[in-house]
Amino acid sequence: MKKDDIDELEKMIDELSMKAEKSSLINPELFSKYNVKRGLRDLDGKGVLVGLTEIGEVHSYILDENEMIPVPGRLIYRGIDIRKLVEGFTVDERYGFEETCYLLLFGNLPDKNSLKEFEQLLSRNQTLPEDFARGMIMSAPSKDIMNVLARNVLDLYSFDEDPDNTSIKNVLKQCIRLIACFPSLAVYGYQAFSHYHGKQSLYIHSPRPDLSIAENILHMLRTDSKFTKLEATLLDLALVLHAEHGGGNNSSFVTHVVTSTGTDTYSVMAAALGALKGPKHGGANIKVVQMFEDMKQNLNDWNDSEEINHYLAQILKKEAFDHSGLIYGIGHAVYSISDPRAVIFKKYVARLAKEKGLEAEFNLYSKVEELAPEMIRKSNDMHKIVSANVDFYSGFVYRMLDIPDEMFTPIFAISRIVGWSAHRIEEIVNAGKIIRPAYKSVAVRRHYTGMDER
Repeated sequence: MKKDDIDELEKMIDELSMKAEKSSLINPELFSKYNVKRGLRDLDGKGVLVGLTEIGEVHSYILDENEMIPVPGRLIYRGIDIRKLVEGFTVDERYGFEETCYLLLFGNLPDKNSLKEFEQLLSRNQTLPEDFARGMIMSAPSKDIMNVLARNVLDLYSFDEDPDNTSIKNVLKQCIRLIACFPSLAVYGYQAFSHYHGKQSLYIHSPRPDLSIAENILHMLRTDSKFTKLEATLLDLALVLHAEHGGGNNSSFVTHVVTSTGTDTYSVMAAALGALKGPKHGGANIKVVQMFEDMKQNLNDWNDSEEINHYLAQILKKEAFDHSGLIYGIGHAVYSISDPRAVIFKKYVARLAKEKGLEAEFNLYSKVEELAPEMIRKSNDMHKIVSANVDFYSGFVYRMLDIPDEMFTPIFAISRIVGWSAHRIEEIVNAGKIIRPAYKSVAVRRHYTGMDER
């Protein structure tokens, strides 16, 4: 296409985009007038109840005479507090993600034999179809690994002999297959990106059946396949903490919505991946890391609380970092006093920071975690208590593990595919109606105008 044609096309698109934007604008006062639950949330911040689940529970407040009283956050998997679950496998010095998968999918903790059989089942399903890596992943490398994951999940539909069968047995087989091969899909997608877009050497390591999922991610991602026990333990813990967060989080809700149409597993998971990709959902930890990189460049003394407070004040005034006015990693839509995932993570993060010689950076994170909530409260004149969420530390952990930024959200997906699978099965079993909320049209009625009269 000639340059003049390109310029003319761009001008046309500019004009049409302004028309599209103008025609899409709704008077914000109408949302209040018609009591629209924007974001499916009440004015007091509570989520609108749209379903029931036994998979996960997020607990952050108690009701006292209809007043919401904030309490330390709790995350519960199938009735078991996440703190007790983590304590159970870490005391035994075991990896816990596979055990967590079993719990979320089947409702109970596995005994030794059941866990061993389940781990073997995952191992048998982690190998991709023949030539899939070369023919599907390497042939069309993408700059965003989440898009690679979504595309390749849809590609796997073509390799399934019975893809549209929505019986529980078949859906479970499909979900286990996806849980097992997600690490390969994500890591190979990154290796293709690194090679074709980053001009780096191409390394493809096959997953090993004797390694846990966390170990296999590090094994496949690193050129020398080497990692320490503590590194694998931290990544395994990250997978456990991100595996489920109740049916109300955006991507799990998407899983319920799309499943309710009766469609196939691959379409459902691709939709959930699209939801998780969004920076308001799964991409927040990257922004935390970028914020701290900017902070380190602008602070003279990482231990000076007054200087840190000044920098945070600049962020809130939209004068520093990305000018969004947000201190990333602080605050959560549900948790207030504390995010239990961040509380659990922090103890292990300190150990890894010490092993990596990054204690000064960890101390800076701790300082910001201490100072930011009060800064936000004063700046916004708000009464809600805010605290560090899991994204505050997860990006720092991934950086210490030498996991590239492009893999941050895919790591989240490798974990959350478990929760999505459990929610898909739960939606099918309970055979609910197609999920179809109401939207009220507020358009002014008009007469049709003939072509010559426009």
